Amino acid sequence: MQKLESLGLLAGGIAHDFNNLLMAILGNAELALEDLPLDSPGHPSLDNIKEITLRAADLCKQMLAYSGRGKFVIEPVDLSLLAGEMTKLMEVSISKKAVLRYNLAKDLPSVKGDSAQLRQVIMNLVINASEAIGSQNGVISLTTDVMDCDEATLRRSYISEKCQPGRYVSLEVSDTGCGMSHDTIARLFDPFFTTKFTGRGLGLAATLGIVRGHHGAIKVSSEPGRGSTFKVLLPAGEACPVVHKKPPLSTAWRGSGTLLLVDDEEMVLTVAKRMLEHLGFTVATASDGREAVYLVKCRGDEFSCILMDLTMPHLGGEEAFLQISKLRTDIPVILSSGYNPPEVEARFLGEGMAGFIQKPYQLSSLVEVLQRVPLRRVG
Repeated sequence: MQKLESLGLLAGGIAHDFNNLLMAILGNAELALEDLPLDSPGHPSLDNIKEITLRAADLCKQMLAYSGRGKFVIEPVDLSLLAGEMTKLMEVSISKKAVLRYNLAKDLPSVKGDSAQLRQVIMNLVINASEAIGSQNGVISLTTDVMDCDEATLRRSYISEKCQPGRYVSLEVSDTGCGMSHDTIARLFDPFFTTKFTGRGLGLAATLGIVRGHHGAIKVSSEPGRGSTFKVLLPAGEACPVVHKKPPLSTAWRGSGTLLLVDDEEMVLTVAKRMLEHLGFTVATASDGREAVYLVKCRGDEFSCILMDLTMPHLGGEEAFLQISKLRTDIPVILSSGYNPPEVEARFLGEGMAGFIQKPYQLSSLVEVLQRVPLRRVG
């Protein structure tokens, strides 16, 4: 238990620091895209940087959830759509000798799950297949489908206790690699078991944990020299619509006035200041909550809004927010963090928080939250 608690603290600390790095990468990529003409040859590369950074941000959410400092978001997910969105990321993550083939069914029933966790399942299985192929030429096939599973089918799988016969959405990853013996298959999902010279042996153990957490099952079939097939089975949802992400808002909106930006990370202050200036604001900065409170006392009449990080030294965002709220009830305060919005909103319910934005954020996210906040008019 002490080891798990220590790992949780470590994961939370890494996720917080890594989120700030991703914030700097994502913000600079977006600002560069804004500066470049639409026909610039650099656009595709910058778009790719944005996409991969957002995937890395999803991994940060997983680390925060593991540490107990974040929560998974359960929503209807289309596995074919999810896998299709990951094609570029998967193709750059596997061996150059491996070819990915997709057989993604259309109009799949949705599954209830956390998209970041399910992406990890797909990536773990695809990378595992790539490693099984090794330095030889080979093929990795990714297939989605829907099937009815009876008790006998489920008993032949690694299953969750809550697995019930019924309709399941299947995600199958097969490879033409080295295959596995019965002894290897028997230990396949043991933590720290690995057949590789290097590696932690945690990928498939984590995969099984995620699938069981989604009340699903995994079937494995393999023979030495004849490749392997992993089939993930997840309960099919009702005929409810799949929630698609909203298209990014236009960043043509412009704000005005002076905004106080508070963050202890210099790289975040730098890129967020440039993003806010791009949107039309004059920006004052503070490197911790103590400095923010001082600036509000001395220059409060200048500020139209405050954007403040939650985790800072000397005086954290929560304490600074409460002190500022006592000093000035007329200045809206937007809080920022790597934590999930529902968790932060629950903590500050009734405290007068004007808005929340999750790190790493994009220009479109800034526009969305700032448009909803009644900015204080100065002068």
